[in-house]
Amino acid sequence: MTFKAQWYRDKFAKKRGKGFCGYPVATVAFYGPDDTRATKVSVGIVAHEDADADPFERWFCETTDARSDPEITEAIVRFIDHHGAKSVAAVDRIIGCPHEEGIDYPEGEKCAQCSFWANRDRWSGEIIQ
Repeated sequence: MTFKAQWYRDKFAKKRGKGFCGYPVATVAFYGPDDTRATKVSVGIVAHEDADADPFERWFCETTDARSDPEITEAIVRFIDHHGAKSVAAVDRIIGCPHEEGIDYPEGEKCAQCSFWANRDRWSGEIIQ
């Protein structure tokens, strides 16, 4: 790993580890076809309590894991810094399918491409019936 890549990785980890420091808050979520490799990351900026995330950005990768891809990590940090986020909220796991309901597959249905998530709770990873 290059010095630059490590620097951005450390900076992102430090921002995540600080806890709530006020608004705006950057929300970071990783998605993948299963719980082993993230192929998508979404970052939104929440300006104040009860606000929707806006602006909102997504990055995709098919060959690496988005959680450790140096270019994506740099883009995330630059996005967060550019929008002046004081806090970063992120979970330390992949939280679901990278495909979007209503866009990539019909509303109310399960993603046909990601059977791993079909009967799984995205927060706990446990199988549900």
